[in-house]
Amino acid sequence: MSTTDSSSSSKPKLLLAYSGGLDTSVILKWLSTKGFDIIAFCANVGQHEEDFDAVKSKALSCGASKCIVSDLRQEFVEQYVYEAIKCDAIYEGRYLLGTSIARPCIAKEMVRIASAENCTYIAHGATGKGNDQVRFEMCCQALSPTIQCVAPWRDAEFIESFKGRSDLLEYCTKHNIPVDAKPKANYSIDENLYHTSYESGMLEDAMVAPDESMFKMTVSPQRAPDQAEKFRIEFKQGVPVKLTNLQDNTSVTDSLQLFLECNKIAGKHGIGRIDIIENRFVGIKSRGVYETPGGTLLRAAHLDLEGMTMDREVKRITEHLASEFSRLCYNGFWFAPEMDLVRHAIHYSQKDVSGIVELELYKGNVTITGRSSPKALYNADLASMDIEGGGDAFDYNPADANGFIRINAVRLKTYAALRAKDNVESE
Repeated sequence: MSTTDSSSSSKPKLLLAYSGGLDTSVILKWLSTKGFDIIAFCANVGQHEEDFDAVKSKALSCGASKCIVSDLRQEFVEQYVYEAIKCDAIYEGRYLLGTSIARPCIAKEMVRIASAENCTYIAHGATGKGNDQVRFEMCCQALSPTIQCVAPWRDAEFIESFKGRSDLLEYCTKHNIPVDAKPKANYSIDENLYHTSYESGMLEDAMVAPDESMFKMTVSPQRAPDQAEKFRIEFKQGVPVKLTNLQDNTSVTDSLQLFLECNKIAGKHGIGRIDIIENRFVGIKSRGVYETPGGTLLRAAHLDLEGMTMDREVKRITEHLASEFSRLCYNGFWFAPEMDLVRHAIHYSQKDVSGIVELELYKGNVTITGRSSPKALYNADLASMDIEGGGDAFDYNPADANGFIRINAVRLKTYAALRAKDNVESE
């Protein structure tokens, strides 16, 4: 890979998604030798203990003409994380989409900066076997159809030059790229304020258990406090707006701080760990170990409130929409028209999902202890076994169930008669 003109005034501009790690530092230097004027971009989506000043300094030392760090935490929570909470998003019944949902947030900011800085190209360090290459590029191209994407880990020359970590380290030595002195973990990590994921390395052996020392957001349930704690979460149209600690009656209402506090309290009680095999969009099965404490807590509360406030048939449809939302998000179609359709439908479905849910947290478990809503469809008199009919507000006659059952049984009886005839003929 190379450009045709190496003069500094006419070098094509390239915006690189930069983490400060080994791969993207080598990529930055390598691309700079190919004639690009590189602007490094780092997104703050809540990475734990990240020193963004150090990342910026390293980018400049590796050859970037500029390094832009964007604090996207508030936007990430309000426009992405809470969108997932509103539809109870979960991929393949287990994964809460922590990495997937951060990518469109980052890609959107990349496109904004690329436009502002007159960049012709964007680049990333995603591997050729993973989902992130698809997510980044699909999102960027949906937002800017003329943007050109550079993916070094799919470039034949780059792959030939860097066959493993030792080649990357040798390149760093040759070009005076600073390398983290800490020992390299035997797995890869992706982190943001929604979750932390661990994969590759030792975790590629599906029978090797994750090491307890690797977890960042949660304690082991076995080591969680022996005393349960109770909290109240208030929702307005499906969005959490207030978290109250029922031990001391303190509360949080700011969207970002509320979510961070959910992470803290759920992580303290060992909530939100999973270890799964999932299906990547590119056709490969992969193993991922995830911790999503705040997301697990809020999803449990939101699901419960929907049970009280959402019509049965609407709920049935939104369960399908949640599956579509999760699939589209996981596969990188956040900015696709079908995702717009799903999100608008989900938004409408949440118009009555307002109220409070009280929960107890204890050693990896979230237990709902109560719920209340001014929009409740639940009616204690109608549901009661101790009140005949539906109470004063409803005309409900239990005898009506006779006809209801008979009508619904017609097709079952018809099917049973057919099977009985088949059995007679086969004898």
